[in-house]
Amino acid sequence: MRIVAVSDLHLDAARADALVAASEGADLVIGAGDFAQNHDGLDAYMARLAPLADRMIVVPGNNETLEALRGATDALVLHGGWVDWNGVIVAGLGGGVPPIPPQPWGSWDLNEAAAGDLLDAIPAADVLVTHSPPYGMGDDHAREGRIGSAAIKSAILRLKPALSLFGHVHDCWGESGTLGPTRWRNLGPDPVWFDL
Repeated sequence: MRIVAVSDLHLDAARADALVAASEGADLVIGAGDFAQNHDGLDAYMARLAPLADRMIVVPGNNETLEALRGATDALVLHGGWVDWNGVIVAGLGGGVPPIPPQPWGSWDLNEAAAGDLLDAIPAADVLVTHSPPYGMGDDHAREGRIGSAAIKSAILRLKPALSLFGHVHDCWGESGTLGPTRWRNLGPDPVWFDL
């Protein structure tokens, strides 16, 4: 399976168009959240990505809510759920985990306990898509210090997915590594290809 993935597009029209163009030949397109900017512009932006909807899986970021994203796209939206995509189990969790400091625009966040409850219900995953990074993986250059999620890291250790894909920490876009058998990547807005 050929997968192309992004995160943190934040209403960038050129990057949306680049993703649509780059996705030719992809079996699956993954979006790890933050399509909107401070909850604005989501409907029009997701309309730009509509050509990908029938082969796209997304999770909400902290700049859009689960309900808003489900209302703005025909793509499959995951948040504490999973799907068998042509024999590959893709699981997802959106939102900022743990919560970031309060923002005037209202970041959509979950605490570690709520995230853990949703992740614990996932029985298996070949690909785990989250908006937030696991603690200590792709979160080391955040202005606030490490802001990754212990619950997400715990889920990776339990599920042992082949891929852990996320975004959220802009200063860490492009960072990658491994945790046991899992390859992880802080995606950023430029398309990245994976073969699975």
